[in-house]
Amino acid sequence: MTGDDELLQVEHVIARLTARYPSISPIDIADAVWTIHQRFADGKVRDFVPLLVEKAARRDIAGWATTQPRAPTALSLPAAQAGGTDTPAALGQRRQRRATRWPGFLAAWPSR
Repeated sequence: MTGDDELLQVEHVIARLTARYPSISPIDIADAVWTIHQRFADGKVRDFVPLLVEKAARRDIAGWATTQPRAPTALSLPAAQAGGTDTPAALGQRRQRRATRWPGFLAAWPSR
């Protein structure tokens, strides 16, 4: 793939993403795509660069399109507000519950 073909393919990526995400400014999409394209500037094999750029840009832009403020959940609150405690006894109980759910994962974990 020549440099001109690659740039043409990246332009096609911008057009596809602009059509897929009409709520996002085409300028923002183009900026994101060209920024991601710059990450691959030193790559030796250029054949898959447009595909890799599209995949990374789609992941980033999809995150922009779905990001909305949400109410805090119990996982995002401090333990005291979420109803939990961080006492050693409570931590031991949590470890026991985890050990029953994931015995292989915690088998090599050092106990305190």
